[in-house]
Amino acid sequence: MGVILYAKFQKGDTMKRKFLEDFGLEKSVVDSILAENEKEVTAVKTERDSYKNQLDTATETLKGFEGVNVSELQTKISQLTGELANKDAEIQKKIADMQFDSQLKDALRGAGARNEKAAIALMDIKTLRESKNQTADITAAIETLKKDNDYLFQASNPTPRVVSTTSGINHDADNTKTRANEALRSLFGKE
Repeated sequence: MGVILYAKFQKGDTMKRKFLEDFGLEKSVVDSILAENEKEVTAVKTERDSYKNQLDTATETLKGFEGVNVSELQTKISQLTGELANKDAEIQKKIADMQFDSQLKDALRGAGARNEKAAIALMDIKTLRESKNQTADITAAIETLKKDNDYLFQASNPTPRVVSTTSGINHDADNTKTRANEALRSLFGKE
C-alpha cells in the first residue's frame, strides 16, 4: 500500500478527515495519518507559543525602558566609575601610608628611640614616603638622626650599675628600727 500523498495547504489549513477519505483511504490509514499530523501540529504550536511568550517578555522589558535617556545613563555610569576609581586610589594611598608609618615606627623602636613622635618630627617624612627603597632610606635617616640627636635614642652601651657588697643585717638587733639603721649603715659602708 504505497500511496504517497502530497497536498499543498494554505496557511491556517489543517488536514481534515474528509480530505483523506476522498482519496479512498481506509479508516485505519486515515486515523494514523491524522494522529501523526496532530503530533507535528502540536509540536509546531508549542514552539510558536514559546516564541510568542519570549516576544511578549521582551516587549514588556523594553516598555520598562521607555522614557529612559541613554546618554544620561552613560554619563552617570562614567561618573560613578570615576568616583569608584578615586575611592580605590584613596584606599590604596591610606594602606600605603599605614604600611609606611608602621615600618617607620618599627625601625625607630628597633633603633632604640626614646620618643617616636619627637624622632619623626625631625625626619623628612615626605621624602621618605616618596622613596623607591623605603627600608634602606629609613635606616639611613635614623642613623643620621642618631648622629645629630643622640639624646633621642637609648645608649648602645648601657650605664654600668655599681653594686657594693654589704655585710648584711645584724640579726642581734632588738627592734626593727635598729635593724633598719644597721642595714642602711652596711649599705653605705659606715659601720
